[in-house]
Amino acid sequence: MSKEKISRLRRRLLRWYDAHRRDLPWRRTADAYAIWISETMLQQTQVATVIPYYERFLAAFPTAGALARAPLAKILALWSGLGYYRRAENLKRAAQIVERRHCGAIPDDYDDLRALPGIGDYTAGALMSIAFDKPYAAVDGNVRRVLQRLFSLRDEKEIRALALALVPKTRAGDFNQSLIELGATTCLPAAPLCDVCPVSSDCAQRTTQPALVPRRVAKNARSKRVVWPLAIVCRGGRVLLRRRSEHGLLGGLWEFPGDELKKNQSIENALRFQLSALATTIKRKRRIGELRHAITNRNIRAPIFLIELTRNEKIVLGRAQWRWLAPEMLREYPVSSMTTKALKIFAAHEKSSV
Repeated sequence: MSKEKISRLRRRLLRWYDAHRRDLPWRRTADAYAIWISETMLQQTQVATVIPYYERFLAAFPTAGALARAPLAKILALWSGLGYYRRAENLKRAAQIVERRHCGAIPDDYDDLRALPGIGDYTAGALMSIAFDKPYAAVDGNVRRVLQRLFSLRDEKEIRALALALVPKTRAGDFNQSLIELGATTCLPAAPLCDVCPVSSDCAQRTTQPALVPRRVAKNARSKRVVWPLAIVCRGGRVLLRRRSEHGLLGGLWEFPGDELKKNQSIENALRFQLSALATTIKRKRRIGELRHAITNRNIRAPIFLIELTRNEKIVLGRAQWRWLAPEMLREYPVSSMTTKALKIFAAHEKSSV
């Protein structure tokens, strides 16, 4: 590609970005720590969802040091609802390393960034360019799609090499964000808005038929459908929550007892197994609703069963991972998104029963 074309693309994209970029809170700061938090939250999560979480998270943990010292349970509680909870765990681990090895400052070296838990090529490149204005590429799904269409590329190595060649020595972060913004708002996956694209005249694939655009196949593209019954055990205005193991899916989160059905397992047997640690026999249960949810490669259908106990019925919790809580207290705990959804169904049921 000629230097003249590269310069033209840079000028057009930066001019368009200056005029049309969305006003997002992480674009109003030069704080590398705040930018790191935003980039981590934006992985696999939509912008509109991230904004309130980002603002609450920074209010609670304004520095890497504050995050490093915070209890993981508090971090997970503020993360609750964003999903992919390993990101929050990695943030704490990385913050501890930043505090210990880098005196609490996010390093401005690419290799140092890549050495931190949870930081991959994209996040490292985004931080180097956006936070430190250094000419590093940041190739996410939006950037990949834009470059595929602009230059009719299919090879991942070619896309990454081109992305790096395009980044200017100044305003590197703004340029990378212009590509991200273009992919997020204009060069859309299903219906690209070519008529308003600032670089459409240089696009090798000026078409509104996205089927012609090569698409990456997600590693977890084949989602499996599972049934995941949930039990809401209620007594005296409180509900029973269980903390999941630190390891595995949704590790460390609090939830209503439940799990995906095993092959040929009945819902009745599944609930009995999930509640077996309570050392009691659950005789009465009512189905009060159902929710749909997705976790990694699982599309979940979760029937919800209410088990109301009288004050005379005793339950032996036995282990520290069980806890009675008033429903309004759940916001203080790191709970799974599925539990939050189930709580809304429970609240609606209680309201309609009054």
